[in-house]
Amino acid sequence: MTLKPKTPLILAGIMLSMVMASLDQTIVATAMPRIVEEFQGLSHLSWVFTSYMLASAVTVPIYGKLSDLYGRRNLALIAVAVFLAGSMLSGLAQDMTQLIFFRALQGIGAGAIMVNAFATIGDLFPPAQRGKVQGLFGAVFGITSVAGPLLGGWLTDSFSWRWIFYVNIPVGLAAIAVIFAGLPRMDKTIHDAKERFIDYLGALLLTATLVPLLLALVWGGSEYAWGSTEIISLLIGSTFALAAFIWREAKAKDPIVSLGLFRNRVFTVSIIATFLASVGMFGSILFIPVFAQGVAGFSATNSGLILMPMMLSIVAGSIFSGQVMSRTGNYKVLAISGMGIAMAGMLLFSQINETTSDMGLIFRMIVMGIGLGFTMPVFTLAVQNAFTHARLGEVTAGIQLFRTVGATVGGAVLGGVMNAQLASRLTGIDTDPFVVMAQQANPDTPVHIDGNTIQAFLSTDGQANIRALIAQAPDAIRDAFASAFDSFIETLKTAFSGAIDQVFLIGAALMAVAFVASFFLPQIALRKSHRPAVEEAGIELELTLSQSDKRHEAEI
Repeated sequence: MTLKPKTPLILAGIMLSMVMASLDQTIVATAMPRIVEEFQGLSHLSWVFTSYMLASAVTVPIYGKLSDLYGRRNLALIAVAVFLAGSMLSGLAQDMTQLIFFRALQGIGAGAIMVNAFATIGDLFPPAQRGKVQGLFGAVFGITSVAGPLLGGWLTDSFSWRWIFYVNIPVGLAAIAVIFAGLPRMDKTIHDAKERFIDYLGALLLTATLVPLLLALVWGGSEYAWGSTEIISLLIGSTFALAAFIWREAKAKDPIVSLGLFRNRVFTVSIIATFLASVGMFGSILFIPVFAQGVAGFSATNSGLILMPMMLSIVAGSIFSGQVMSRTGNYKVLAISGMGIAMAGMLLFSQINETTSDMGLIFRMIVMGIGLGFTMPVFTLAVQNAFTHARLGEVTAGIQLFRTVGATVGGAVLGGVMNAQLASRLTGIDTDPFVVMAQQANPDTPVHIDGNTIQAFLSTDGQANIRALIAQAPDAIRDAFASAFDSFIETLKTAFSGAIDQVFLIGAALMAVAFVASFFLPQIALRKSHRPAVEEAGIELELTLSQSDKRHEAEI
């Protein structure tokens, strides 16, 4: 693979922007206790993450289309600039409301950064060469997932929580400088100015579809009951907006999301597999850190360290998958094998219990990570290869959108399954000796056991705090209190293990459907240029005929 002189410079700029955006998804979590303490904003904690996710998800398809119309360079520069503005303002925030608003601004920039990054790779490399680079870029997510919590904890402890946002500034400025110097302007012959048309109504209706849908999924079962008026109203509003969006896109001159994409089997199979895999993966791995610390007895206090085996295996699998695709051109085998391995990992996780060893948990994480790593670059490359270069941003954004929505659905639905399973296994927990003793010790403070308090009890910090309180109890009841607490924790571990087994079984079932869907993924030869496959095949045929004619003349 021969690179043009500026290609390494462009890759460096895109890589810097991706590192910045993906790091921000994990670096904030470790600083949240300090932020909540300073702003007294515990009730609005989830919005710090929700605002970022909503803004990022909504802007992905819109930016994907805009980058096809106006080129990657300007959109990449605007995206990084918006993200930097959001970072600086988040660091300067004086209350929770400001922080939530500025995090949404960050999300708008992050959505554009992600879709532009993979589309720019498509501009630089034809599909036959693209797998290697996309595998490396996919590995960025695994690395930042580990580095984010560590860096966030260090910055918060050593300086201030505000530095988790300020740290983006030098990285972003470097990315802007490199992109400005390296990424060429758009070829004017691709999209004439007179042909450019932005479907503003379609963008508005898409936003009206996604925002209430994602809010319903985030709030359902936590802020409001699933059958509440608020959740039902959001889902109904999203459904009507979706119907209006489909009607609009069917008539639009240049739609934000062309309905014709779904007539392409590569695209349809890819989004089904990606969506289901995201539901199963993200909905399940949310509970691994809690299980590892509270049940399996991991000593690490940082969820990034607990998930490190999985993230590192995702990196290895993604790089390996990209190399194999570029060398063989076969992405279907990798899609099937990746889904199969990930499904096996889910099934292995469904067998965990309170006796599972550290090595047993690590082995399961490695198996699942390898499977997920295999699939990371596959479906993006498959859909990019199935469409003309002029639609690169649009189809890349489509895959990313369904991946984001799938992750949100997974967190909501499987989180609900987890809570329901816990509730059924902990019927009568209010009569547990420890709960009774705790209630008697604090009669004015009701002891309520639910999903959130169970996770707090199972965390190493939570258990340490309670044991410290028990140590201060009067001598007459201290030993009985400690014994009751040990028995209570064992009860919670058993219930949590059984509940998480059901979550992973459902995750495995979803991965199984994605696995079956992968068999229907058409295998199309990876193009060696940016020309359409038919045109490229014609050129190769002409070259073959020309060489045949020359051999014939030589024989004469």
